[in-house]
Amino acid sequence: MWYWLFKYVFAGPLLRFVGRPTVEGLEHIPRYGPVIVAGNHLALADSLYLCLLVRRRITFVAKQEYFAGGGLKGRLVRWFFTAVGQVPIDRSGGRAAQNALAAATAILEAGGIWGIYPEGSRSRDGRLYRGKTGVMRVALATGAPVVPIVVTGTDRVNPPDTRRWHFGHVHLKICPPLDLSPYVGRPVNQPIVRQATDHLMRVLQSHSQQEYVDDYARRAC
Repeated sequence: MWYWLFKYVFAGPLLRFVGRPTVEGLEHIPRYGPVIVAGNHLALADSLYLCLLVRRRITFVAKQEYFAGGGLKGRLVRWFFTAVGQVPIDRSGGRAAQNALAAATAILEAGGIWGIYPEGSRSRDGRLYRGKTGVMRVALATGAPVVPIVVTGTDRVNPPDTRRWHFGHVHLKICPPLDLSPYVGRPVNQPIVRQATDHLMRVLQSHSQQEYVDDYARRAC
């Protein structure tokens, strides 16, 4: 319930007023069934506009600490992350990646949409960074379609590393699902998931026109 109230009542109208968002390619997201939406990551506002503009509910995974705070602030943070479609995972210790992938798999097995930023962290300089392979490990293991999504303008509406918001124009381009047939039926090992992930990043780069950096993004604070 909170997700839809946040989308249509509490924040949606304000997000539309500030970002004047537009979207193309909504027909590429199936109306039913498991889907992975994988996008470039420019600002914290990316998830807000993805949830706002995609008709179906999108679920992300987030570190458990966001849901564990006390007092009024802790309750507000917990409500916010729940409202924007995030579920808590324990990212402590050596099983952090496995916990995240297990949570993503559960979302897909329930017929939902899992939202993921393959770069792992938002870009601080507007360039597109090397993708992490978790998205393709899950895709190839579950058979869920992968829909690339390119967002532009969020870094101007909500500049990185600031809490400021500015009027601007946010645009969401939803691309056709990836053709993963070259990887289906092959062992889901590191070379295969690396190839599939690089394919995804090439598609994101071609539609975003961002400069590509063959290195992992520095984690944002």
